[in-house]
Amino acid sequence: MAEDGFFYKILLWRERRIQEKNFILIVSFLVGICTAASAIILKQLIHFIQQLLTGGNHAGEVNYMLLIYPVVGILLAGLFVKYIVRDDISHGVTKILYAISQRKSRIKPHNSWTSLVASSVTIGFGGSVGAEAPIVLTGAAIGSNLGRLFRLEQKTLMLLVGCGAAGAIAGIFKAPIAGLVFVIEVLMLDLTMTSVLPLLISSVTAATVSYVVTGPEAMFKFSQTEVFEIGRIPYVLLLGIFCGLVSLYVTRVMNNIEGKYRKLGTFWKKFLLGAMMLSILIFLFPPLYGEGYETIGMLLNGQFLTMMDNTLFSGLSDSYWGIIIFLSLILLFKVFASSATNGGGGTGGIFAPSLYMGCIAGFIFSHTSNYLPFTMYLSEKNFALLGMAGVMSAIMHAPLTGVFLIAELTGGYDLFLPLMIVSISAYLTILMFEPHSIYSMRLAQKGELMTHHKDKAVLTLLKMDDVIEKDFEVVNPHMSLGDLVKVIARSSRNAFPVVDDKGVLLGIVQLDNIRNIMFRPELYERFHVSKFMVSAASKIEINKSMEQIMRIFDDTKAWNLPVVDMQGRYIGFVSKSKIFNSYREVLVENFSGD
Repeated sequence: MAEDGFFYKILLWRERRIQEKNFILIVSFLVGICTAASAIILKQLIHFIQQLLTGGNHAGEVNYMLLIYPVVGILLAGLFVKYIVRDDISHGVTKILYAISQRKSRIKPHNSWTSLVASSVTIGFGGSVGAEAPIVLTGAAIGSNLGRLFRLEQKTLMLLVGCGAAGAIAGIFKAPIAGLVFVIEVLMLDLTMTSVLPLLISSVTAATVSYVVTGPEAMFKFSQTEVFEIGRIPYVLLLGIFCGLVSLYVTRVMNNIEGKYRKLGTFWKKFLLGAMMLSILIFLFPPLYGEGYETIGMLLNGQFLTMMDNTLFSGLSDSYWGIIIFLSLILLFKVFASSATNGGGGTGGIFAPSLYMGCIAGFIFSHTSNYLPFTMYLSEKNFALLGMAGVMSAIMHAPLTGVFLIAELTGGYDLFLPLMIVSISAYLTILMFEPHSIYSMRLAQKGELMTHHKDKAVLTLLKMDDVIEKDFEVVNPHMSLGDLVKVIARSSRNAFPVVDDKGVLLGIVQLDNIRNIMFRPELYERFHVSKFMVSAASKIEINKSMEQIMRIFDDTKAWNLPVVDMQGRYIGFVSKSKIFNSYREVLVENFSGD
């Protein structure tokens, strides 16, 4: 684009006529429209492909092509990513977190459409994942690139990334509040009152466009036929704990399986393993086909027995425990199906699987409880709804998102109190075992998660080379007091590392410890350094993170600590004052104005 072009003139006119804060509101409105359009296009593409392949109805008869379609889907999506995109577009929310963490908020332009294409093929063909994480990445990319198009500053780009994510959630679920809360809880942007308004505009705009285009109906038809009673609150708490444990299982197993897929190396190895696993699981458990929203609708409306039709478990449909066994196995293997879809080459998210598994977990809990003679009767559809909020809250570490999303998805506002109880108890349960969400876990393992705690973010940005001091005079343990005094005379420090001939740190001589005798020449040849040497309060290995180093300082109450390599050889000293000075410099450079 030429600097004297038409668009450049528009930018100059905007700078003169429209204030920055007002222009941000306009851009956030545009982001809302674009993200809603993307969400609608994605849903329509998925629906179109599903109709093309299955005719819109595959529940009444056995269709063995359903074993083949998901394999074809992940193959096509994988080839598209490998040969056309040539970039990793999986784990959309994790990529947004990383972009925000690095204070860049620059998401590649191709993410505005590539995730949409790949996920529509993956899910349309029956991949066992959700469309929500890809559309969130698409929305964030739209926000980021619109901001760059209009030459907006870095801080504003971060806000527009959040606007895109909020608009995506609001657009695909028709849930404006959930979109706003998702950005606050999951992306952890440092928000002010001025930044909340653009997020709200994007969310409301996206939800409104979705309502106008697709109609006012909630995503899931849910009618509360049984009033929730206060006496059932203990059961809701227990359900929350159960959902937290289910979420822990999902998080740990999915992370483990994905790690194994990454170790396979080549695309074709990943595809063959993913294809085999996915086909076997769908053959055994047909409800694992696709997003699973049909299954959720059945459980929310009490039609759970029809799920077993045309399956290997249809003979158990007359048994009370038959449906429990069937759903328990689905709950157990859903995480394998989702991991196989993504690991084999497909593109999709964990939103839909978490809702799916939560709904099943809630139903299993209530259905089992109702069999026991000493328990209160629990509404299975109500608890299925509560389970959706519980598992989503725990997996994402976002209890408010779980509450508002489920309430907006189903219209189940009458269950607001139990929704909050189950979400909080599920979140607290998983927090005892796993400090990071499924999105942030990968970044946290690599030390790249810098969105959730500003102090930790600054410490992550600090490097050992920035704080290590090497101007300390080194002494030998055999050195006499007289020689030590000569070293002290030319040094500006009050600590002297003692090393052997190989450079290994043996101890430290503190000036305060010899001050009473250092001016007595008659003792210069009598005493040696080894006599005054003391052990260091702790030694810091060169590969320690800054967060670990600060923890050592807190434990030892020291002000200076020696730094050694893996063999114990002395390198230098690190001091609290140096860290604090560097901390302030990094804070001002990277976070000023937040």
